[in-house]
Amino acid sequence: MSSDRAQPNATPLRSGGRLLADQLQILGADTIYCVPGESYLELLDGLHAHQDAINVVTCRHESGASNMADAYGKLTGRPGICAVTRGPGATNASNGVHTAFQDSTPMILLIGQVGRDMMDREAFQEIDYRRMFGEMAKWVAQIDDAARIPEYMARAWKIAQSGRPGPVVLALPEDMLTDEVHAQDLRPTPRPRPAPHAQDIASLQAMIAKAKRPMLMVGGPSWSKSCADKALAFAERLGLPVTTSFRSQDYVDNGHDNFVGAVGIAPVPNLRKRLREEVDLLIAVGPRLGEMTTQGYELIDIPHPQMTFVHVHPGAEELGQVYQPDLSIQSDPELFFDAADTITGPDGADVWSDWLQAQRADYLAFQTPTDVPGDVNMGQVVRHMSEALPQDTIYTNGAGNYTVWLHRFHQHRAYRTQLAPTSGSMGYGVPAAVAAKLQHPERTVVAMAGDGCFMMTSQEMATAAQHGADVIYVVVNNGMYGTIRMHQERHHPGKVMATQLVNPDFVAYAAAFGIAGERVLSTDGFPAALERAQSSKGGYLIEIVVDPEALTPNQSLSAVRAEGEAKSAE
Repeated sequence: MSSDRAQPNATPLRSGGRLLADQLQILGADTIYCVPGESYLELLDGLHAHQDAINVVTCRHESGASNMADAYGKLTGRPGICAVTRGPGATNASNGVHTAFQDSTPMILLIGQVGRDMMDREAFQEIDYRRMFGEMAKWVAQIDDAARIPEYMARAWKIAQSGRPGPVVLALPEDMLTDEVHAQDLRPTPRPRPAPHAQDIASLQAMIAKAKRPMLMVGGPSWSKSCADKALAFAERLGLPVTTSFRSQDYVDNGHDNFVGAVGIAPVPNLRKRLREEVDLLIAVGPRLGEMTTQGYELIDIPHPQMTFVHVHPGAEELGQVYQPDLSIQSDPELFFDAADTITGPDGADVWSDWLQAQRADYLAFQTPTDVPGDVNMGQVVRHMSEALPQDTIYTNGAGNYTVWLHRFHQHRAYRTQLAPTSGSMGYGVPAAVAAKLQHPERTVVAMAGDGCFMMTSQEMATAAQHGADVIYVVVNNGMYGTIRMHQERHHPGKVMATQLVNPDFVAYAAAFGIAGERVLSTDGFPAALERAQSSKGGYLIEIVVDPEALTPNQSLSAVRAEGEAKSAE
């Protein structure tokens, strides 16, 4: 089928697939993560013409592809592009879409769809994607007219990045992709960036002047290195303690004297207490203040926070959604810090110095590894990685108790050195690490994963091998789904069910992909293993066998079970 619409004499005749590939190149997309499918063969053919500009990364599972796209979006601030086939391909990819939605990551998921003449018959692998993705994407649409591809792509690119960023899903009927049409290419336009009003800054200045125990919290979407630098300069100039929201720990140099720790899983105990009982002015720039950041919505009262609360966020819909601020500022975070450059602190340069120094001292003390059962102390392992690897090393992780060690004992010194899902999605670390290494081949990338987390997406080591992503994989093996076992023992002590794991030989498994590796059985054995990993070409896997008793830095498995038994006896 062909069409003469849209100025036939001014534009070349192109298939829908070629037209879509051309729009991606015009928008500046340089990478697409995919599992190929027959439903979008014409798009793949169109991308063949842009091989020099767009790198097509062939993945081994659609969840891996979509999580790579999420990692790309986090690293670059531009939409990560993922292409999958209909039905099973789309359902598998939904994992990364959900992560991108909860993490406010710009992403575009392209899904091959059944032909338009077969719709609504439950054709082979047919799904209504508007209904399927309606609650986990910012916009879901289907392109039924190939001539409108530039219009849809321009809109998708804008929506994915504007306000609160997030994923966009576009369904592509396969016969639409083969249609040949005349259509004008889109013209890229700048992303709209809201900025604060002068009155907002004046109101904030008045609040700061009255504050006795203020705190700055940073996190959320639309950040950059320059924004992170400006945030730290703002905190330093005013003498503010600064904390980060859940899994935004790399937004501030953790070695800086104004950083007092991250909130989320296992924060500094006194930081949690101060937020709950002592802070009288909280300036939150960027974070949504979700369940994990607020410790199950317990740190801050709903709907009226117990402190004077200032909320800065680029998405108007987030302001006042859960917490009712004393001052709402819809603003891009960097433009907020630009405008706030005129704000001054109260008279006396050291008015908050005792407040800040006490919190910094608490954070530094919290960095000391604790004593744990077994021959491996993961606190010491993580501290060694922090000291031995370059400061711009990118660390990725999924979900599980092993993440507590990384979040607590590693100090992020550079922006975008942490890739981790606020959605708590297991299996995120390996594909995110592959995407990070492909994006930054000059940097060290460490994928840290528990044994259960690792096995969910470990097939993406094949993607790493195929595309030359030399990742260091650190697999923490305790033979169980540790987080669930912890909750099981706490609430149903002694009734172990469905949490024990039988694992492969991880070193041999890695070798099957052509990736070298070794097993570490003691803390003392880790430094030499890490040194070998750093010098290895082709990636390296370090399996660390830990005692199941070493559940967290502060609790053993037996202690959690005893706690559960005591509660059951009451």
